[in-house]
Amino acid sequence: MAAVRTADAIWEGNLASGKGQVSAASSGAFARLPVSWAARTEAPDGLTSPEELVAAAHASCFSMALAAGLGRRGTPPQRLEVSAAVTFDRVGNGWGVASSALKVRGWVTGIDAAGFEQAAQVAKDGCPISQALKGNVTLSVEASLEA
Repeated sequence: MAAVRTADAIWEGNLASGKGQVSAASSGAFARLPVSWAARTEAPDGLTSPEELVAAAHASCFSMALAAGLGRRGTPPQRLEVSAAVTFDRVGNGWGVASSALKVRGWVTGIDAAGFEQAAQVAKDGCPISQALKGNVTLSVEASLEA
């Protein structure tokens, strides 16, 4: 069965000086997070942006995909620390998401660094958020296995 998740946004004012809010309608996990154009293109100053939310989605999706892949290999992780850096920049004549760079540190027994790197590459290519971004955004992953 398909899972549908929803979010709501409210925007007031013009692009440059206006402000908005975004809320997780399905889960209620967050409500009325403030957003602005300046938070996207300059300093966040305590506000979020669509790109930060994409980064959160990509980091969490990738961590699940990597945990699943490692589990299928018989080497489930004890811990994965994942960050995603989503770059919003001028693309052509406008603005767009240019890249999503994942970094993962893993604590996994029974696997070597090369195997962990391979599992990370497979997870990067296979997670559903990566699939949604693929072909539009440069994707990368940097993996390090901790002792």
